[in-house]
Amino acid sequence: MTAKISYADVEVGTELPAQTFPVTRATLVQYAGASGDFNPIHWNERFAKEVGLPDVIAHGMFTMAEAIRVVTDWVGDPGAVVEYGVRFTRPVVVPDDGKGAVIEVSGKVAAKLDDNTVRVDLTATSAGQKVLGASRAVVRLA
Repeated sequence: MTAKISYADVEVGTELPAQTFPVTRATLVQYAGASGDFNPIHWNERFAKEVGLPDVIAHGMFTMAEAIRVVTDWVGDPGAVVEYGVRFTRPVVVPDDGKGAVIEVSGKVAAKLDDNTVRVDLTATSAGQKVLGASRAVVRLA
């Protein structure tokens, strides 16, 4: 695959299509199985509350993975991501209420770099609070 977005067609300030990602307890169990991370704070409400959390929380790496989907869907090639990093600022709390939580992600081209690359800054929120800080990806465009 190659990036579907042309470097020449992108300007600083270009906004990527925002996306929302639902998260349920079932999602967390599936992610735990795939990742091997069975920490009880991600599935056991009693345990999560005993250690001071408000409820079960999503895996940080799961939240990070959902956020980068805004970039990979926009560029059309996951292999176009050259760098990606975040700071975990708040957990995504996932109540057992039949609805769960939602992660809302938007992105904007913050800089045009050398070698047909751009830096995309992402904003990820859940329940109105920022859950990732300094969320940035460098992406190689066509």
